[in-house]
Amino acid sequence: MPCYSLEGVTPVVHPSAYVHPTAVLIGDVIVGPDCYIGPCASLRGDFGRIVLHRGVNVQDTCVIHGFPNQDTLVEENGHIGHGAVLHSCTVRRDALVGMNAVVMDEAEVGEAAIVAACAFVPAGKKVAPRTLVVGSPARKLRDLTDEEVAWKLEGTRTYQELARRCMASMVEVAPLTEIDADRPRLQGSVVQSLIATKRG
Repeated sequence: MPCYSLEGVTPVVHPSAYVHPTAVLIGDVIVGPDCYIGPCASLRGDFGRIVLHRGVNVQDTCVIHGFPNQDTLVEENGHIGHGAVLHSCTVRRDALVGMNAVVMDEAEVGEAAIVAACAFVPAGKKVAPRTLVVGSPARKLRDLTDEEVAWKLEGTRTYQELARRCMASMVEVAPLTEIDADRPRLQGSVVQSLIATKRG
């Protein structure tokens, strides 16, 4: 992976975490156990520190950055969807930030809360635990049900499983020139469970 020390401060990646080779980590970045960092994610700890606790996933093309002397923190089982931007903010345990959402400086996404896709959480805003916020600026739509909180956690587990799958088997290859006979489909057990839950 492209990983850069800056002024003697080197990123830290736990051995059980998977960081895609196209993701970029710079400076004061700490990636905890069982994390998944997707393709083309940028974690730029050149001003403030970036800390990802156990089981966090940061998906494709996400950007995480912060101001000097401010940490950007994602607590255990935080789930950061494709293309999201986090800047000098805190995402509490079991929370989800949806695709292309933005969470700004000193904002806090409460425990087990969900920030909807494309929502904008302004600087300093506190998103209450177990709520769904939507829109720009983000506003509370409603409280989350127990089933929705469980569904989110199941989705996060799919990424924890994906980290293990990638560590075990992902390799760079040349593409095939035609479809191989009896081509298998990729199916993880947790993924299948998540699909079944959504359809049920």
